[in-house]
Formats: sequence, C-alpha cells, structure tokens
Amino acid sequence: MSQEAPIIGIERHRIPTDGNGVTTLVGFYGCPLRCRYCLNPQSWNPEHQPRVFTTESLYDRVKIDQLYFLATGGGITFGGGEPLLYPDFILEFRKLCGPEWNLTLETALNVPMANLQRLAPAINDYIIDIKDMSPDIYRHYTDKDNAVVKENLQWLINQNITEHITIRIPHIPNFNTDEDIARSREELQKMGVLHFDEFHYKIPQKSKT
Repeated sequence: MSQEAPIIGIERHRIPTDGNGVTTLVGFYGCPLRCRYCLNPQSWNPEHQPRVFTTESLYDRVKIDQLYFLATGGGITFGGGEPLLYPDFILEFRKLCGPEWNLTLETALNVPMANLQRLAPAINDYIIDIKDMSPDIYRHYTDKDNAVVKENLQWLINQNITEHITIRIPHIPNFNTDEDIARSREELQKMGVLHFDEFHYKIPQKSKT
C-alpha cells in the first residue's frame, strides 16, 4: 500500500554535506522539537503548507539522478523536520529504489525507539544532531527532554554500525560553551561514537533567546 508524507523541500546535487557522493535532500514536515534557533522553521510552522507526496511520486521525482547515485555511492538523505516520524513511508521508498541507493537519515533521534528499530534495516548512514548531551542545556534549547535521544543512540551503537554514524555537536550561542561541547564529546566517545561534526551556529541579529 502506498504511503503518503508531507514534504517541505527537495534539493538535488548536494555534495558532500548530507552523506556520501551525490545526494538529494528530502525534507519532511513535522518535528517534535522547538529549537530556539531552528534552521528549518517551515518544518513545524502551521502556516507553512507542505506538499504531500506518495512514495511513488517522490521516487518518480528523484530517480532522474540515479546514474549519479550509482556512480558516486550517493542517494537520498531524509531530513526535515524529523524523518523518523515517517518510518513506513521511508520503508516503502526503500522497496521502490532498491538496495543500490544509499539512504541517510538526518535526525535528532527524539522519537519513540520503535520508530528507529522499525526503520533501521533500511538505512545506510546516520547524521545525528545531538544538540548537547547535558539534559539541562538540551531542555533549555529544545523544550524537550533528551533521555530518549540517549537511549536511541545507545541502541543504534549496539547494532555495531558506528562507522555509519556521525554526530553533529553545534556550538549554540547563549546555550552551550566549548567546555560543554568537550563534555558532550567525551560522553559520546564513551558510548562508542567515532565520528563527529562540530560547528558554530550563525545566529541572525534578530534572533532572541
């Protein structure tokens, strides 16, 4: 049975910011977080009207780049928003594109573990935006608790796929410091994480805490 999902954008030929090779970024509407400096507010803003795709219509839209995907080891990166809100859609998409395309998730992991466990067999790589490992900093920045994030990440690490996991740790002005980032990284390394992407948020002047 065909699945449907709301999509906020499709961006082709992203090299190499969203995974291996040539990738197409597919952004889902819907996110459980309310980050103070959200980079994609259209993913949760009720005034934004996303376009609803079926798995077939999305596949028809992105298959134009199949030769690039196969030649470079690339494929589709599902982001958003939160792609783990749509595991059945992505599972159905995997059936359509077959095993040759590389499927990557850009996720915050703040979803029920059942969603992650259901989808994991179909995913090649994970780019995980952890925000900060401190529960207080995380809650202050996202309005959510990060206990489920840690549980989901540990489950994923236990699947022996650490080579396919990259953790993004942002330096967020007015929320965490270099020392906080170092503590987060140390905690993550103890969990078994191997690959990190540290960066600084660039905050528009009009943004406020």
